Amino acid sequence: MLFSGVVATIIAAASCVSAMPRPPSAKRALGGVLLCQGANATGVCHYEVYSLNECHEVPQALYQNTRTFAPDNDDFYCWPRVGLCSDICTSPTGCTFGGAFYYANPNKYDLAKISWDKSLVSFDCHKNITTTAA
Repeated sequence: MLFSGVVATIIAAASCVSAMPRPPSAKRALGGVLLCQGANATGVCHYEVYSLNECHEVPQALYQNTRTFAPDNDDFYCWPRVGLCSDICTSPTGCTFGGAFYYANPNKYDLAKISWDKSLVSFDCHKNITTTAA
């Protein structure tokens, strides 16, 4: 009897904990980008606050091997690139995947969804600029 009461208590406690909402991921810094080899921020990862308006090459361990590319603030966006910073893009379709990465990008935790997990070599980030109508 005592044993079944203990088991029931443990199961009830576990179900309460699993039902608790997860806290939202915190926005951190202007220029902060998380890169990881695995999807959903797994595997070898590197986080750094990068300076804006200049090109940055990914760390060697993540070179053409990045599934997570996650800017962590919606005040800036980044352009992932297939070439090194010193390369001149000669592709008629461009050298980015076709759009900027921003905080709410649905693919930031799995670049394989857009076939970019074996392409990322460098990137540059820029501050969002908004204007108000007069």
